[in-house]
Amino acid sequence: MQDLTTLHHADDADDALRAHLRDADGLAPGAALRLLADAGLDRLSLPGHGATLARWRALAAVGAHDLSLAKLFEGHTDALAILHEAGADAPAHGSSWGTWCAEPPDARLRLRSTPGGAFVLDGRKAWCSGAAAVSHALVSCWNDAGEPMLAAVALHQPGVRVTDEGWHAVGMLASGSVDVQFDGVPALPLGAPGFYVRRPGFWRGGAGVAACWFGAATTLAAALRRRVQGQDDAHRLAQLGEVARDLRGAAATMREAAAAIDRDPQADAMALALAVRLGVEAAATRTLAAAGRALGPGPMCKDARLARLFADLPVFLRQSHAERDLEALGRLAAAGDEGEAPWTL
Repeated sequence: MQDLTTLHHADDADDALRAHLRDADGLAPGAALRLLADAGLDRLSLPGHGATLARWRALAAVGAHDLSLAKLFEGHTDALAILHEAGADAPAHGSSWGTWCAEPPDARLRLRSTPGGAFVLDGRKAWCSGAAAVSHALVSCWNDAGEPMLAAVALHQPGVRVTDEGWHAVGMLASGSVDVQFDGVPALPLGAPGFYVRRPGFWRGGAGVAACWFGAATTLAAALRRRVQGQDDAHRLAQLGEVARDLRGAAATMREAAAAIDRDPQADAMALALAVRLGVEAAATRTLAAAGRALGPGPMCKDARLARLFADLPVFLRQSHAERDLEALGRLAAAGDEGEAPWTL
């Protein structure tokens, strides 16, 4: 199995991943995920282990190729990182994982202890990306004491029912993010109560999602760039300039954050992750608008890949918490000393 951490150069890793993504063209996202995993291309450098930017570059490459695949790939690679952080055994080769930790109030899982000392899951889980395609999942749940827990569960066992409910979107349709019902399903708790959100890797993983958004935005930028090359169209050139400005700024923020995370992997990365997520969200949103104005309706109607991207990216971006995250970042900025302002050169 090839491991990206063992490759000598980042360019080698990028080339290997892009070659397999080309091979995955036309496959359903679940099959494409298995293709990448079988090649060992899911074994990304762990966040905070010295090559966080390489990890984000891989996520961006998948996002640039297909966002529904990126949704599954990001969840799978995040699960691998969480299992490592929890000290769990490495997953079996050939397994594929989801990370299902959304907590809507009407769909909560209970982690119930049994008289024999085992644990089972009961209830409905929502927003389960790739539910019909992955073999395992990490799920947020609640123990008998009402405390938040994280558990690992194999999905190919009695008591698991993947529904066709909970997803009516046109965008990200291929991600298959449906509800899953659990009825007395054996599961393995990971860590102590609160482990999922309190671990150092929580915010690092949150920033990794933004790498998928960034990659998708670069595909739109590339289409716009191709459209204006060799032409002297002032309006389209200005739109490309707007996109170049925004994406360069987002890329710089990601590089700075990745370097800071690798320098001090145990530090609280909340402010860094929020800055990355909000910066990329803003850049991707403006790229969607500029590319749409510049390219017109043709790509949205007659180019299958770009049409899917124009539908998918707005949905995926709503994984951001928008003004709530802006408020959180503002509070962190207000709490710091004057000499610790995050915008200091």
